Amino acid sequence: MARRKLEKFADLHSYPNVYEYGYAELSSPEVAGQVAGSWGERAFDEDRPLILELGCGRGEYTVALAQQDVTHNYIGVDRKGARMWHGATEALEKGLSNAAFLRTDINLLPLAFAPGEVSELWITFPDPQMKRTRSRLLSSAFFASYNRYLKPDGLVHLKTDSTFLYEYTLSLLEENDIHPLVALPDLYQEEQVLTQYDIPRVLTHYEKQWLGRGKMIKYIRFNLPERAQWLEPECEPEHDDYTSWSQVPGGLLHQVEQAFAQEE
Repeated sequence: MARRKLEKFADLHSYPNVYEYGYAELSSPEVAGQVAGSWGERAFDEDRPLILELGCGRGEYTVALAQQDVTHNYIGVDRKGARMWHGATEALEKGLSNAAFLRTDINLLPLAFAPGEVSELWITFPDPQMKRTRSRLLSSAFFASYNRYLKPDGLVHLKTDSTFLYEYTLSLLEENDIHPLVALPDLYQEEQVLTQYDIPRVLTHYEKQWLGRGKMIKYIRFNLPERAQWLEPECEPEHDDYTSWSQVPGGLLHQVEQAFAQEE
């Protein structure tokens, strides 16, 4: 393991805004009992409604959301500490008292949070997992998992570059009689769309990559009800072909960054 990566892990162990729990800890009723239900006082200076970013990667979305919205607490969740280090470091440097990070497996979150403790979920550019339905962060299996800690009718936000995942998610919602509050196949088609639907002006590391390759960013927002059983769609959309995209100099990324700059 590279020395710099080891240094980042050492930093994370000492950061007051980073929490690390594995299965052995969270499967212990004593530890889980101390963690679940206590995030408002454990990680933040004030007990505000809690929003998670699942698969936060470098954590820039968690940091940006926390900066833009001081009425909520935000936790970025990911397994990979070396990437999370960037967001956790930035949050500390900026003195953000409403941003924290949790290094754990997303499958363990029902053990880390109490029922109804989380108000909203942000799922930003997840792997579409086109060959592994149960591994998709938007799937019947994960909806059942979210029900265990997301408050009833809590909000879920999806941002993706994947046409497959966008269309699959819409089919999944339809199969379970959920009507999306917002469904945009091209989030940046018009400048006023973000204002109209109150969508944060934040570009993640991966979002910039996809825009630079000419891909359209898609967005879905919906309320997730409590259900005893979740159904999968009978058919799936056509799989994406990532290799067919080439770099587009300037491209959509340049247009979007220009639009953001003009509004500041």
